[in-house]
Amino acid sequence: MLALAQWQIDFAGVLVGHKTSVSISDVEGLGAAELRTQDVLNPADDGAFPGVDLYAPRAVRIEAGIRTPGDPAAALDKLAEIEAVAANPSIRRTAGALAQLRLRYPGRDTKVLFGRVRRAEAVSTSQAIHGWIPLDLEFTALDPRFHDDVVSSVTLPLDVSNSREGFTAPLVAPITTGVATPETRPGWVINEGNTGAWPSIRITGPVANPRILHVDSGRVLNLDISLGVGERIDIETRPGTRWVLRNGSGNAASALSSASRLDLFQIPPGRSEIRWTATDYTNTTRLAVSWRSAWTAL
Repeated sequence: MLALAQWQIDFAGVLVGHKTSVSISDVEGLGAAELRTQDVLNPADDGAFPGVDLYAPRAVRIEAGIRTPGDPAAALDKLAEIEAVAANPSIRRTAGALAQLRLRYPGRDTKVLFGRVRRAEAVSTSQAIHGWIPLDLEFTALDPRFHDDVVSSVTLPLDVSNSREGFTAPLVAPITTGVATPETRPGWVINEGNTGAWPSIRITGPVANPRILHVDSGRVLNLDISLGVGERIDIETRPGTRWVLRNGSGNAASALSSASRLDLFQIPPGRSEIRWTATDYTNTTRLAVSWRSAWTAL
């Protein structure tokens, strides 16, 4: 990934803004996303009944211009580069594929929006001979929240703290239970943002009937499934891309119990804990959790 300086934007892979050949004059759409309200008109009186308010996709519009004084060929090359990322077939022709808009503003770390390029247009080419081409760029973030540029992750062995196997005789002093202190338990996950983050989860076999618990919220993911050596389950919780796949392709969503809600399984702001249990006689199975801290504002 491109390292961004202050006042720079990575537009789906093309660096624009400060100290580049593309100057930015204005950026719209970085405030609160537009609401999708579900208010219902009161049929017998004035006003309406308030419904659920949901955020619509965030539309970010960038007013910019290519500036390469005295070098029209360089200006046209930059325009072609921008048009190429907008036409990227691996994203444009693949359902569910997402491009990235990365931004860095003063006093902030780089934030990321996930969505699609919706406009990459040269407003006019009348001044291209002088190396100036004004641009109208638009990126629609399908998830309106801002995400950390860095992916956080943790890999967990099975939780044995609730084991009922007890001790095996003969006992030799000193006796220790092996239970870690709260600060050293391996399941801590930290969301540095101010809104819930959506985790991606991978379970690697051999394992049977895994149960994943977010301790603080009590939310669980129970799967009635058995995995052999080398098999895996991938769980994605992000809106618009929620799925459970076995070995990267087979749909395993039917293995989830009725209490398993992907739309509610979030990592809240701050520090919280994830634990999991399952049946594994080899003690080699692992749970990998990855996430990006999330913010409501830049």
